[in-house]
Amino acid sequence: MNLAWSQHLILVPVLLPLLCGALMVPLRESRHRLKFAINMISVICLLAAAVRLLGMADNGHWPRGIGVYLAANWVAPFGIALVADRLAAMMLLLTSVIAGCALLYATLRWSRIGVHFHSLFQFLLMGINGAFLTHDLFNLFVFFEVMLAASYGLLLHGYNVPRLRAGIQYIAVNLAASLLFLIGVALIYASIGTLNMADLAARLPEAGANQLPLLKAGVVILTIAFLAKSAMWPLGFWLPTTYSAASPPVAAMLVLMTKVGPYVILRLWLLAFSSDAGAAAGFALDLFLWGGMATIVFGAAGMLATDVTARLASYGSVVSSGILLAVIGYGQSSLVSAGLYYLLGSTLALSAFMLLLELIERIRSPVASVLAITMEAFAVEESPAEPVGVGIPAALAFLGLAFAACALMITGLPPLSGFVAKFSLFHALLNPPASGVTATTWMLMVLIVLSGLAAIIALMRFGVRTFWAAGNVPQPRLPVTEVAPICLLLALCVLLTVQAGPVMSYLIRTADDLHRPQQYIQRVLSEPAVPGVQGKGDAP
Repeated sequence: MNLAWSQHLILVPVLLPLLCGALMVPLRESRHRLKFAINMISVICLLAAAVRLLGMADNGHWPRGIGVYLAANWVAPFGIALVADRLAAMMLLLTSVIAGCALLYATLRWSRIGVHFHSLFQFLLMGINGAFLTHDLFNLFVFFEVMLAASYGLLLHGYNVPRLRAGIQYIAVNLAASLLFLIGVALIYASIGTLNMADLAARLPEAGANQLPLLKAGVVILTIAFLAKSAMWPLGFWLPTTYSAASPPVAAMLVLMTKVGPYVILRLWLLAFSSDAGAAAGFALDLFLWGGMATIVFGAAGMLATDVTARLASYGSVVSSGILLAVIGYGQSSLVSAGLYYLLGSTLALSAFMLLLELIERIRSPVASVLAITMEAFAVEESPAEPVGVGIPAALAFLGLAFAACALMITGLPPLSGFVAKFSLFHALLNPPASGVTATTWMLMVLIVLSGLAAIIALMRFGVRTFWAAGNVPQPRLPVTEVAPICLLLALCVLLTVQAGPVMSYLIRTADDLHRPQQYIQRVLSEPAVPGVQGKGDAP
């Protein structure tokens, strides 16, 4: 009996960027076109693999829609298990789409102002994809560190003074969070004796009273690390400065990285701390709910207070993260599906907005720049030379329309998917399966509405200053390679709106799976090793 090719496909999102990144390290920076070709081919292959994994997870190819890959042929929980289900496949697809757009945007300008951009980009994809696929807390720590190490280099790529300052803060915060992550993992293993998520969930109901205090202490420390990476208030103070200092394609990838924390929290808490977890059921969910609402307030206030364009988008990402954390903490299946729809639309829109802002900066006059205090976010001394090539026609019209589309998505106004997402959230909140509508429900709804109102005011102020009050502005030069990624991301937002029914149906199935942890536990722990293979998975 041999392992089916579909099982090996689960390893591709981790192995392919690792090999491609290593392959490009010894190549000189003068071989830019070759490096870009290797990088883009890898991203396209990752996109194809993600589409195929999503199809196999949703069409019954695997039992219960869950594919399990046992590294080194050791059965769980003794070996490393990679798991692909509907949620993981969806996140892999979102990652490959944003990565492809960011890479295409960077090819003429931003990838050439430093060294090893393409290798670091691939290592970043390896870390993100590994975090989505791994089913072991220690290996989650490893993939987090790979992701963060690559992001350190990308953040400092084409360094200037603001970028160095932001980079030092970003590295210090994440090193502290990584230390907490490792301490939390050690405490969990000491208390329960496993780090496999399915095995952890299976053992929790039988945990003794002497084990729970140490276990909860480890989980609390681990949670602090996750929430720091999720930018929850007050742990997310680093995010606006970091995102505003990064180059546009790196900032777009950082928007995606902010969603890795909520993803892990959603995965781990609905699996290990479900209603079947005994005394640990629902542990820390109130922290996510109230912390998420506080994060919404912080992000909305930041959008109103800032005149720096990149910080405006950064605070929008904070609001998005806060809404996702509050959705997870609310603990309702129908709300999770709406939250996942919101995750898709907001991540695509904010990534497009991060890319668009740098193009808009090219038409802003010096007076407008002084009024908006934009020099902190856009360092003139490190800007690469204008690329050679033909610019698109009607560039000003494109900038205005693209800005309007991003604003509609971020604020949640009709008719795009941002409105559909918030309407779905409100519908789920007002139609709970059991208990009635509580004061907490109304508070969450009011905060979401007020955050949208704050975004409307902030974005309208920015739009008036840029497109109306600036007077005559020069026709900008916008290469196709910079315009096409933004168009693609916004087109996907429109597609999410047009295909809201099928997408929401898929997400409802995803949320239902997440709220049935027993089938997930049985699927992972019952995956057999391949017989007749050297070193098959018996317990050591």
